[in-house]
Amino acid sequence: MKSKMTARQRQMIMLLLDSSEEITAAEIAGNIGVSVRTVHREMEDTEQILHDFGLALSRKSGKGIQVNGAEKELERLRIFLQEEKPEAFSGEERQIFELCSLLEAKEPLKLFALSHTLKVTVATVSNDLDELEPWLRKFGLQLVRRRGYGVEITGSEADMRRALCRLAAEHLDQSDLVSRVPRTGGHIVFRKLLSAIGQIRLLAVESLLWDMEWSWTSELTENVYMELLLGLSVCVRRGEIGMVLRSPEEASSLRKSGYRNISGSEQFVNRLEEKLELKLPKTEILYIACLLDRAQESISSADFVYGDIALMDTVYRLTEQAVQRTGIPFQGDRILREGLLEHIELAMRRIREGTRIRNPLLGPIRKDYHYLFRIIRDSVEELGLDFPVPDEEIAFLVMHFGASAERLNQLSRKVRAILVCTSGLSSSRLLGERLRKEMPQLEIRGNASWYEAARMHKEDYDLIISTIDLPLEKDKYIKISPLLTAEEIDKLMRFIHNMTQREEDSGALPEQDQLTAAEAAEDRIRSYRGLLNEIEGLLESFRCCPLDNDGTDLPDTIRQMLDKLRGSGVTDAPEILVEKLLEREKMASQVIPDTGLALFHTRSSNVLKSSLTAYRLKEPLILNGNTEVGTILLMLAPRTLPKESLEVLSEISAMLLDTELVHLLEKGTESEIRTCLSAGLLHFFENKR
Repeated sequence: MKSKMTARQRQMIMLLLDSSEEITAAEIAGNIGVSVRTVHREMEDTEQILHDFGLALSRKSGKGIQVNGAEKELERLRIFLQEEKPEAFSGEERQIFELCSLLEAKEPLKLFALSHTLKVTVATVSNDLDELEPWLRKFGLQLVRRRGYGVEITGSEADMRRALCRLAAEHLDQSDLVSRVPRTGGHIVFRKLLSAIGQIRLLAVESLLWDMEWSWTSELTENVYMELLLGLSVCVRRGEIGMVLRSPEEASSLRKSGYRNISGSEQFVNRLEEKLELKLPKTEILYIACLLDRAQESISSADFVYGDIALMDTVYRLTEQAVQRTGIPFQGDRILREGLLEHIELAMRRIREGTRIRNPLLGPIRKDYHYLFRIIRDSVEELGLDFPVPDEEIAFLVMHFGASAERLNQLSRKVRAILVCTSGLSSSRLLGERLRKEMPQLEIRGNASWYEAARMHKEDYDLIISTIDLPLEKDKYIKISPLLTAEEIDKLMRFIHNMTQREEDSGALPEQDQLTAAEAAEDRIRSYRGLLNEIEGLLESFRCCPLDNDGTDLPDTIRQMLDKLRGSGVTDAPEILVEKLLEREKMASQVIPDTGLALFHTRSSNVLKSSLTAYRLKEPLILNGNTEVGTILLMLAPRTLPKESLEVLSEISAMLLDTELVHLLEKGTESEIRTCLSAGLLHFFENKR
């Protein structure tokens, strides 16, 4: 039987025992001062402790969690809790505390001092440090330990900041970072980590970043925006405690080429110093310029939703496997396809980098979607990937497929709602579909990041539904858990009822309803027109040309392709496009699997209008190691595009998995290719209606 448990586990068990009915994870989190994510993370060990006492956890979808067992065993556990002194920290908590302490220390720390603070033996701390060494080496850092000297982390300041940012990403929610209400009653380890990353300054830094009004920041994904913000916050915190970069070489270690945002960084640092009353050396301007450059470059690396053809093929095969096992026509759900492409690319990167993957909803998903979980696990295994996929990632995929299944029952809606959900795109879509199903009066207008929601115009929505605390006044939004319990549905119903009642009393609702219906009809007409205009323009300008590339390399072949577009008004800077297309090719294979066809594509401000052309090469190129490519499909688009244009371009990319179209691109006539494209895009348009 377990004789020790952490203080947090003890608190959770006591709450469960004291409750006469089910209690939600959100309620447990609120009572003990941690995030819902942390509660789910602790639940597996807590369940094992209860099992040791002959008890079990019962989870009821929509209601919550409850301890079940004989009264005799329940009483025995109560007595044990009264007599048992819990461990102050779990092993994971100790290591977070040790890392934060060492990364902020200006001189070596004594093992005895750490062991005294953590209330464990020196040997325990030494063992913790043994386990931390491989993690630190991933960031180019070394753990130095000498008798009589103590222990310290050595390495560059830039690498120490990278380690802190990764530590925060692995153990904190976005809610922990952006909430206005500090968790003063939270665990000491939680507070230690928040302090180390400068959370107290984070919202002030974010406000300054937004006030810079750089056009590119609005194009960043939520993940990239948070990475940038976290990097800036850590930079400020390190500056405040004197841990600054000492040389330009150290500051520029994140880049191998020149800086794009030096001027912007200098302006930002000037405002930062003025607002926060601190002084940063010139080297920090270079460092912040690196952070800004990396964030901005992430935009160009995500030119189209369907960038990596091999990735698209993986998504296609996964979807087909799920269709065969369930009979549900997932392949017709474009929202699912887009979501899977976005998620799987990030998931593969996380797995290959060895990043710790956490999914706070793993337990509930396994329980509530056990059949679908097994189906998706089997489908993933069938793909034959060269790396194991953990259950946490399978659960994320289940969210996508679960949301797709829920979409079959969409109903009419009246109240415009925006979702803010930091567990990721998959969980926000699953929550959105469950909301639509349970509350048909809701019109989910889309998902927003916390920083977008904080700045939205009231005219754009009636209601913000968030799974985290937002930096807004409490009456500006409603907070629920991602699992949408029965109590939260009631809470939402009351909120909507009260809101609509107030609007009816003021006489605003009838007019608003009329405007909303009219605007919705006009929006659909505009969307259809945009789709048809994009389809018509691409089909009319499509050309399939022979290209004499004999004796030329890839860069010169691309130059020849762009030269064919001269006079068409597609681009005003072909040489810049050559660089972007080559950069894209280095990032991921452009070759369609098992074919001699490659798709080269980019979006750029130097592209003036969308273009789709195919080129039959006289001399095949060797790409992707050893693949002979005889035909290149070139897709170009402006940097700023309406969503309808993006949808059409993405659909064309997806059509490249159709063997008939691939065969025609390699061997068919221009007329045959255009006919095939027309039929596919017509089918796409009719399904959109």
